[in-house]
Amino acid sequence: MSNNRNSSFLGGLLIGTAIGAVSGVLLAPKSGKETRRVLNKSLQAMPELAEDISSNVQLQADRLSESSLRNWDATLKRLREAIAAGVVASQLEHERLNPPSSDKPPSTSVTDRRTQPRE
Repeated sequence: MSNNRNSSFLGGLLIGTAIGAVSGVLLAPKSGKETRRVLNKSLQAMPELAEDISSNVQLQADRLSESSLRNWDATLKRLREAIAAGVVASQLEHERLNPPSSDKPPSTSVTDRRTQPRE
């Protein structure tokens, strides 16, 4: 979480610096020729700045994707376990409420099925 804040701050700082530099150059009381020269230098630095920001954004997106995938897998595992426990509890409650009658052949109970390996 702290790493994400630092990266966001750094990206904002770089963008703010670029905007401030361009604004300062345009509003500075210099001659047109000198202003254009400084502006040209600033524009030449923009591709490198854009590449830095792009790589930073890509790195953060990769980290977020990995983190989301880990969280999804853990949530899915817990959900499957909860569903399995709910099915077993439902079957046990059904057996408790509907005991087998004497004229029906005995069936394998849920507790017996739970202890047997799955095929």
